[in-house]
Amino acid sequence: MYLAGEEWAARFEDFQQEAWRLETLPQYLMPQEEKEFAAFLSGSRTDPYAVSNEYTERLRRQAVAGRVQGRVHVVTRPLTDYLRFEFSHYYAPHALAGEQIRILDVTDRDNPLAGAQDFWMFDRAEVVLMNYHPDGRQINREVHEGDTSRFLEYQRIALAESVPFEEYVKGLDV
Repeated sequence: MYLAGEEWAARFEDFQQEAWRLETLPQYLMPQEEKEFAAFLSGSRTDPYAVSNEYTERLRRQAVAGRVQGRVHVVTRPLTDYLRFEFSHYYAPHALAGEQIRILDVTDRDNPLAGAQDFWMFDRAEVVLMNYHPDGRQINREVHEGDTSRFLEYQRIALAESVPFEEYVKGLDV
């Protein structure tokens, strides 16, 4: 089953304890980000403390209610322009709003998650595969049918091998 629109959005409203994501790509080409990404490349920066939108407000409400949203992004240096944009435009304000973001840098080491694809996992029970073209254009979101143990293991490894976003970006120009 593929998810889009309200069915997809409902996953983020309806989870009870945890929504968690693994990100593995160096860029995501999302049409709705084109103008902001171009502005970033031209030198525009976002003040993470000034960001307040539907997404950050939902993160704040969920954090207060004890519902956790988190992610680990697997990266290599040098960071792509897109990753620098994502870190400053999304991750910084989302972390301030309560999202638990971690970075797994595999620049100088073997990738313990080699071959894993992007996914979201809701309440450690439902997995939604995030399918992308190699350049980061999204193909679709597909509910995984079957055993989730492999994804739970990916999450365990990702959390154990990564560092908090705030720690990772100290001293970086993002």
